[in-house]
Parts: sequence; C-alpha cells; structure tokens
Amino acid sequence: MKRLAVYCASSPGIDPVFAGVARHVGRTLAARGIGIVYGGGRLGLMGLLADAALAAGGEVIGVIPDVLRDAEVAHHGCTELHIVANMHQRKAMMTDLADGFVTLPGGVGTMDELFEALSWAQLGYHAKPCGLVNVAGFYDHLSAFMDGMVAAGFLRPAHRANLIEADTIERLLDRFATHRPVPSIVQMVRDDL
Repeated sequence: MKRLAVYCASSPGIDPVFAGVARHVGRTLAARGIGIVYGGGRLGLMGLLADAALAAGGEVIGVIPDVLRDAEVAHHGCTELHIVANMHQRKAMMTDLADGFVTLPGGVGTMDELFEALSWAQLGYHAKPCGLVNVAGFYDHLSAFMDGMVAAGFLRPAHRANLIEADTIERLLDRFATHRPVPSIVQMVRDDL
C-alpha cells in the first residue's frame, strides 16, 4: 500500500490515549513508507497524526473544504494540501488518493467518512480495505451495532467483514495485508436471482 486515508477527529478527545495513538499511527505509517491522506486540519487528532508523520519523514496529503479551511485551521506544513469546494469533493479525493482506509476515534464527521467508505465497498465502487483502530474500546459499541445490523437482516455477514478491526495500527496493517475483497451487493443480488 502506497497511501492510506486516515479518518479521525479535529478534537483531541478527553482521554490522552487518543492523542498518543494518533501520534503512534503517524509515526508507524511514516516508518513503513505509507503516505497519509487525511482531512487537512492541524487541530486535534488530525494535527497530531500529521505532525508525527511529518516529523518522521512521512508523506502527508491534506484535503480540506474551503469552508473548513479556517475553522479547522488548515495544516500548511503538509507535503500537499488540497483545498476543495465541499465535503463530497473531499471524500472523493481522499478515496481516489488512498489504497485503503483507517479510522481512529472521532465524531459524526469521522463516522460519515467511515460509513461512506464501507458503503462504497459494499456497492463495488472500490475494493480497498476499510478498518478501524479500536483504541481503549472506543469502537466496541459500533462493532456491536454492526453485528446487530447483521442479526436484524440489514447487513450481509460478508459485508460486515468489510470492516476490519484491530486494537493497534500494526495488527490492522497485518489484516490489511491479507484482505480479500468480497463481492459487491450488486453481484450478490444477481447471484441470488
């Protein structure tokens, strides 16, 4: 993998473990020669991730909508910083530039990015791995919710498996290395007919 999109918060969160993990992910990806594509901000977990990767000599590509450039205080120290018109363009560009998706703790925006990546994989728009680093059990409830979708018949087990979970970036990268895309929902429906 040449680059990974990393979704995370523009806030540091309350527990300092989140900041530590963002820095660790930045350093780890840089050490492995994997570039980072992220939301382009210099605050919160986003900024910590970018700063750590840059300090370790890594490539960091920021993609930030014009309206958020000042609100998120764009990180002008990135290897590349792309200013786009809106969130749709941001997510599309991040998807185009990345070979996979890593999600760290975050809020609604982070969830929006994760679920778009997952839904696009389910629809067959891409076959890139989608994962999350479950820091200190932050995503335990999300994992249970996804399992509930399967139990209720709203998510196929094969597509539930599109969300690769690990408690460290190292374990997540190992799982990405063995990732095999599942057929899209379109192909599964055709096969069912």
